[in-house]
Amino acid sequence: MTPREQQGGRPLVGAAVATGYRPELQGLRALAVLLVAVYHIWVGRVSGGVDVFFLVSGFLLTGQLLRAAERGDLDARRRWVRSLSRLVPAAAVVLVATTVAAALVLPEGRWGQTVREIVAAALFLENWQLAADSVDYAARNNVESVAQHFWSLSVQVQVFLLWPLLFAVVALACRSVVRETRAAALHRAATMALLGVFVTSLVYSVELTIANQPLAYFHTLTRLWEFALGGLLALHGDRIVLSARRRVAAGWTGVVGLVACGAVIPVAQAFPGIAALWPTGCAALVLLAGRTGAPLGADRLLTSAPARYLGDISYGLYLWHWPLLVLYQQATEEQTVGFGAGALIITAAAGLAALTHEFVEKPLARRRGGARQQARITVGCTAAVVVVALAWQFSAAMRHDPEAAVGDDEHPGARALLMDEEPAPAPLLPSAMAVTEDWVRIERWDCSPMAGFPMDVCAQPLPVAEDTQEPVLPDRRIVVVGDSHAQQLTGALLPIAQQHNWQIIVMARGACPFSTVSEVNPDEEDCLAWNAAAADEITALQPDAVVTLATRDARVGHTEQTPAGFVEQWRKLDEQGIPVLALRDNPRFDWSVPDCVQTRPEDLDGCGVERAAVYAPTPPWVDLPDVPPNVSFVDIADAVCDTERCPPVIGNVLVYMDDNHLTATYSTSMADVLASRIEEGLGWP
Repeated sequence: MTPREQQGGRPLVGAAVATGYRPELQGLRALAVLLVAVYHIWVGRVSGGVDVFFLVSGFLLTGQLLRAAERGDLDARRRWVRSLSRLVPAAAVVLVATTVAAALVLPEGRWGQTVREIVAAALFLENWQLAADSVDYAARNNVESVAQHFWSLSVQVQVFLLWPLLFAVVALACRSVVRETRAAALHRAATMALLGVFVTSLVYSVELTIANQPLAYFHTLTRLWEFALGGLLALHGDRIVLSARRRVAAGWTGVVGLVACGAVIPVAQAFPGIAALWPTGCAALVLLAGRTGAPLGADRLLTSAPARYLGDISYGLYLWHWPLLVLYQQATEEQTVGFGAGALIITAAAGLAALTHEFVEKPLARRRGGARQQARITVGCTAAVVVVALAWQFSAAMRHDPEAAVGDDEHPGARALLMDEEPAPAPLLPSAMAVTEDWVRIERWDCSPMAGFPMDVCAQPLPVAEDTQEPVLPDRRIVVVGDSHAQQLTGALLPIAQQHNWQIIVMARGACPFSTVSEVNPDEEDCLAWNAAAADEITALQPDAVVTLATRDARVGHTEQTPAGFVEQWRKLDEQGIPVLALRDNPRFDWSVPDCVQTRPEDLDGCGVERAAVYAPTPPWVDLPDVPPNVSFVDIADAVCDTERCPPVIGNVLVYMDDNHLTATYSTSMADVLASRIEEGLGWP
């Protein structure tokens, strides 16, 4: 892998030449990090710059490992320690500083999510944390956290741990080759290994992106092909010999393509499938162009002193820009960043990156020490972040009474709507730390799979008789079926059921109301399959009644409706002689209600909404001409709103846990308000 000579005697530095300094590569890093920051701050989109980092990392790492294998001194453990000791200290500094700033700026309701993600980032598992959240309906309302950008660094570190093992296997496979041909054998074996990774990962990436794009975006295995492509470029890029004119064209095509990528492709929704070949292909063109020496070549820009320095601090700039952006948006309550504010964020991030480079990265790079000392530094930095984050969470949790419960005179919740006087001010329930987790915890009941779905039938445990220690059989069985809103409304049913010895059985699936069509996402076949399975399960159970939602889209600026698919499901239950109690849905907001309450405690009324904006005076089912006779309705509007507004806090209890779900605490308090209506609707003596 030596420089080739092109006509005219000028050395052609091909992409395989990773042994020398590649100044245009630093410029490429600079361009990638600028695109990431600019698109995040001003455009509000993803640029594809991260994919450039993946390809460049694969390019450099492959060259280093292959040369080590050729020398016979490939030591995977030493390589791991070296990589981590280079990356961890700067990341730890950013995470500790971010933790302190987040504790001062972020509303308390976001602390739990922030701590989880900071710890995941410190352990380089943030991509898996976000992947888990992407398939966890309870986490779908998570906001962008100050550590979210660590997902890409987590993927890189995981590849840095995997790649030495891959090349160790390659070296082991070639150990019996004679010394004279060992380099060629290693080259061939590495090529085959990387081709296998490239093809397998790309196919999996395309398939998973189609099936579940949010999960695919953060999945390590869907990204391996980008590193493998960089590796193949390192091994064979010098075979692609281009004329000077074509190299200039390749360089500018790559640069312009990278700049345009985020504007042309919806990266956040389309990647990392086949569309990710755009930015990685553009980066490959820049590397293939190499040093053209042409006055108008893109490399003239990429090898300039400012570009090279920006490339040197690109790691720190990437780490700092995102938390500064998120904290600025929270502090100013502005989601749109103007030019001046954005320039200030980038300048501050660049300044902090320069300081991190000068006082953290460079001193540690110059410091001599063995692998053991480097490992101690790495472990110490990681432990410092975890300890700081967990100490923050522990101190916050200690400020709240875990035994506090709704229903006392200070926290009447919905019962306050029936009182002549409002209760005296008191600390809100649930606490700000607990509010985002305040679900009706049906998963703690007796749960079982339902027709191929992992856990969708959860039965309320039966009480046990004190004398016989046998379960007390219920007088009635009620199935609550539908989406997460139906699950949360179960809280209002539980005290009533306990009083009458009814058993509640919940079949709930997030974003999947009980309907004959997929109401939230028309193309979601999974929801249709789940609804069909739920209908079969209800038929098998033959409950005394089914409770479900009567309406949806009670949202600011949207028209509330009773979908035809709801009515069709009710009609099917009518054919089986099963009564239906349909509850009006709760309002939905265009903002996080708990965050608003915490950041604007002096203007709680402003965190609510006019009742007329979400609820019409007459429920939509009144105008339906074909409601089956088995259906009774309960309007919950008077349990979540007063005559004029739907407030965020009622009776010192937070009504909403995010922008659309009732808190379990408030839902439980609604039992006193709705009991007579529910009993009348069911028609049971």
